[in-house]
Amino acid sequence: MTGKTRGADIVARALDGAGYRTVFTLSGNHIMPVFDAAVGTRLKLIHVRHEAAAVHMADAWARLTGDCGIALVTGGAGHTNAVAALCTAQAADAPLVLLSGHAGTNELGRGAFQELRQADMAEPVTKASWTASSIETLGHDIAKAVRIAKSGRPGPVHVSLPVDLLEGAITESASLVPEATAFAPQVCDLDPAAADAALDALAGASRPLILAGPMLCRGGGAELLRRLARATGVPALGMESPRGINDPRLGAFAEVLARADLILLLGKPHDFTIRFADPPFVDPHCRFVAIDPDPRLIARVAREKGERLVHGAVADAAPAAETLTKRASGVGRTTDWAGEVAEAIDYRPAAWATHASQSPAKVHPLELCRAVQPVLERNKDAVLVCDGGEIGQWPQAVLAPSRRVINGVSGSIGASIPFAIAARLAEPKAPVIAVMGDGTFGFHMAEFDTAVRCGLPFVAVVGNDATWNAEYQIQMRSYGRERTHGCELLPARYDQVAAALGGHGEYVTTAAGLEPALERAIASGKPACVNVMIERVPAPVIRRPA
Repeated sequence: MTGKTRGADIVARALDGAGYRTVFTLSGNHIMPVFDAAVGTRLKLIHVRHEAAAVHMADAWARLTGDCGIALVTGGAGHTNAVAALCTAQAADAPLVLLSGHAGTNELGRGAFQELRQADMAEPVTKASWTASSIETLGHDIAKAVRIAKSGRPGPVHVSLPVDLLEGAITESASLVPEATAFAPQVCDLDPAAADAALDALAGASRPLILAGPMLCRGGGAELLRRLARATGVPALGMESPRGINDPRLGAFAEVLARADLILLLGKPHDFTIRFADPPFVDPHCRFVAIDPDPRLIARVAREKGERLVHGAVADAAPAAETLTKRASGVGRTTDWAGEVAEAIDYRPAAWATHASQSPAKVHPLELCRAVQPVLERNKDAVLVCDGGEIGQWPQAVLAPSRRVINGVSGSIGASIPFAIAARLAEPKAPVIAVMGDGTFGFHMAEFDTAVRCGLPFVAVVGNDATWNAEYQIQMRSYGRERTHGCELLPARYDQVAAALGGHGEYVTTAAGLEPALERAIASGKPACVNVMIERVPAPVIRRPA
């Protein structure tokens, strides 16, 4: 090869050649060379309205496709906006790469435009974070970032791209753009002896549980857990909610967790979501097995539980689950315990089936969910997005889509509109329904412009109680009704906001109006907002009668 090539062209060709062609981005000075380099490639730039939205979209793309998401933002304030969204992806085990423009290396320390210690800022919320240092290695920086993001416990990685490296030129060479294999993750299998030790521990327990982390809650992970449960006869549950043991999707799970005598943590951190496995939430004599790609998390269990950690092994969660399934002896035992756990997980109060609003011109969240349910039942590939402090928990409690994206263990809200846009890209045919609160809607409502501009229809079902309701409920519980304040919002017409941005809007104040409004929204073929005035109620906490 002869001639010269720019650093930006190397970046674009590396992404294109490895198949990472959907790039969620917001333009800015430092990355305009990459925008120019995308011309003539197969890269598809989804140009958003806020940098955090680009990261959230890359996050949802990763969760739904099982591959790495790519976000591209400019340096300085563009980077700082994007970094704030990384914690959501980090807690969800979502592999993505954030590429940020950066002040030129020849200007650092001289007061360069938007000069910041960007890699240091991103480090706490990423698996790895660095600044590219040469044109020659730019393509290999991209491959390394994707490889790290997908290896072990998946998660976000950041690389800053100095603008002088993007604009600079170098003699063309085939070695500048890495082979697709350079992007492949490193896999850590579970040692057969370690698998047998874990299975022996499960077999010796009377009331064992297998708890998996977010990486096994999506895609093929859920089916893998079902196969593991059948092979071992041990209930295997995925946990990805900030509500932890009170995740309404898990029904009365807290009751059976408290009785477990052995817990296998399969890529599941020992953390607040299981109340640190302390009494009374977990029996003080319960033993543990920890299988995790991160040895630090195994060490955490050892530090917290001492000799009650009977076995620990470093391995990736999905390969470990496959190995355990294959080495389990035949079909697992059928036990009363497995039935008890299933009954607890499936439990929902019978009154929920017919519960209706007691307030005029307001809908109860359960009525809202009952309107969404037929859409999911008719479309097996539909994607449900759930977000918001209180309203987002209701569809998680009563709806069971084949695919869903929730805000995740970080507990942050506001990502649902970007999530839904990315979901539409990942699923171009089936409906994408995003149930969210009015507080959530306000974070990224401008992304309706992105969805309209890019032709990406979805339906945002907004439970509008004119409140930051999660915080209002905290005030109610902690300080009393007379001290609730500062959490009020306007009963705004978010449907009109969507329509003003070129989408479709529906305004609903009765349960009877819900299904027709939802059907019209889907039929519009536009990004749509169904603005539903709802009762101000707390999220469900499921407890069976004593």
